[in-house]
Amino acid sequence: MIDWLFSISTSVCVAITLLPCVNSDHWLFRCWEFPRLQIMLLILLNSLLLFVFKTDYYAFYLAAMIVCFAWQAHWVMPYIPGYPTEVPGAKAALSHTVKILTANVLMSNRNATHLVACIHQHRPDMILTLESDEWWQDQLHAIHDDYPYRVAVPQSNLYGMHLYSKLRLTDTQVAYLVESDIPSIHCHVEVDDSTVVHCHFLHPAPPSPTENTSAKPRDKELLCIARQVRPDLYPTIVTGDLNDVAWSPTTRAFRARSGLLDPRIGRGFFNTFHADYVCARWPLDHLFHSHHFHIIDIKRLEHIGSDHFPLLTELHLTQ
Repeated sequence: MIDWLFSISTSVCVAITLLPCVNSDHWLFRCWEFPRLQIMLLILLNSLLLFVFKTDYYAFYLAAMIVCFAWQAHWVMPYIPGYPTEVPGAKAALSHTVKILTANVLMSNRNATHLVACIHQHRPDMILTLESDEWWQDQLHAIHDDYPYRVAVPQSNLYGMHLYSKLRLTDTQVAYLVESDIPSIHCHVEVDDSTVVHCHFLHPAPPSPTENTSAKPRDKELLCIARQVRPDLYPTIVTGDLNDVAWSPTTRAFRARSGLLDPRIGRGFFNTFHADYVCARWPLDHLFHSHHFHIIDIKRLEHIGSDHFPLLTELHLTQ
């Protein structure tokens, strides 16, 4: 009986490791890119039980687990603290800094006081809210005096977004790059009289049984932005809930094509979703930037009643 149990458990570990390798955009295959950390823990548990019980096929099963664990680990290794960082650190600076708060508020969340308190506490220069509808727009009137530059795209389909800024915004554009009801915000941000940062704020739809059965729209939007940015010419920031994990092939392709850097590499995972379930968390909220910046601080903030934690990133513009 126990041989059958280990046969099943080992087969499951192997299957969910191999499924993302299948050349398919269907969510049934792509969803297994997200929980690589959880799969690694499952593999470790299965390996420990195999070692304890030593079934007839113990060596074969254990070898399969070692290969699966190594494969999963190579995707997430760059985000383990101690791995060589990609972005140099910087001490707090008095000028040429940009502090951005990204918050998926969860449209059904009706407790805006937590987010407002979070904003007052951390005082970011820019705030991006996602899943924000008309109700959230009304609630955030409380911060208007501090954030005179704003872009509002309230929607009731979980893809509304609002941008609030202390820094002057120019050349602002709301675009629907791939899907007609999925907006993105693009603008120039004047850090000072002589410095402009090109910013792109995104929230593509995820591959899932309730949204898009295929990952193609999300992947297409990310790669569309990757082709548009020119970090060799001007300081650039791309941020938002990308509905993709930092280690996925799509995000890796986005970074390779765009030339943007990930400040989390060598510093941690900063798992922002799911805020309510410790065992089911991975990094969905991201900030990528050009080589013009060094990182002052990046941290996941406190629970605001959403299924996402806010992400706060402070950058120093060095060039």
